[in-house]
Amino acid sequence: MQEIISTNNAKIKYLVQLQKKSSYRKAFKEFVIEGKREIEAALRNGYHIKRIFFNPELFDEQKLFELLQLSSVKIEVIKINKNVYKKIAYRHSTEGIVALAKIKDHKLTDFITGANSLILVAENIEKPGNIGAMLRSVDGAGATGLILVNPLSDLYNPNLIRSSIGTVFSTQIAVCDLNELNSFITQNQINLFAAGLQNTNMYFKEDFTGATAIAVGSEDKGLSNKIREMAIKSIYIPMRGQTDSLNVSVSAAILLYEAVKQRLST
Repeated sequence: MQEIISTNNAKIKYLVQLQKKSSYRKAFKEFVIEGKREIEAALRNGYHIKRIFFNPELFDEQKLFELLQLSSVKIEVIKINKNVYKKIAYRHSTEGIVALAKIKDHKLTDFITGANSLILVAENIEKPGNIGAMLRSVDGAGATGLILVNPLSDLYNPNLIRSSIGTVFSTQIAVCDLNELNSFITQNQINLFAAGLQNTNMYFKEDFTGATAIAVGSEDKGLSNKIREMAIKSIYIPMRGQTDSLNVSVSAAILLYEAVKQRLST
């Protein structure tokens, strides 16, 4: 087993750059996963983990062995000291384990739908924490998946992975542009509902029991006109206080669970 004791090691410097820079992740098609729960979720969902770094003072070797058994391919294991771990750790926790993994493709053409699909569509979302929170709602609602339209944050941002609590690895996700979304909605005969404030109906008055996609947009600009034109209806969540909108991930959760409620009632 290799051991690294210096933060100047090339493998350590590479991990740090992957953590910090989306351009690195895109160029090398690799990313960093921190924490046992997240690494386990990635392995259980077919991600190729190339290398695991662990500090034996913080992470038990028996737990490491159990993780390694989840992989169908050999994973390089590297022992690191606390100083090196502190350098590569994104979170302020002391779990003591970090992995290097290969990025997956998330093509819309690979997205699987069914007769009663429930899909969350999110357009131009910038904050990785919001995408992570939406992934948790998609998972919790048992929805078909998440389609990101022209996202402004990449899926493997460490804050997105952290806020998703591993659901970024277990949820069906596609990344696409507006034209791809339009073709997908039409070909699969999916009813698209656009969340907004103008020319809208209250969300709980609509029928979400068939093949349904619910679209939410960025908090500052909302959805584009093109998505509104694709939609069969625009919907809104009544606001009874002084603010005029909710956080986008909160809105997404409310709308998804309305669909769940309707489906449980039929």
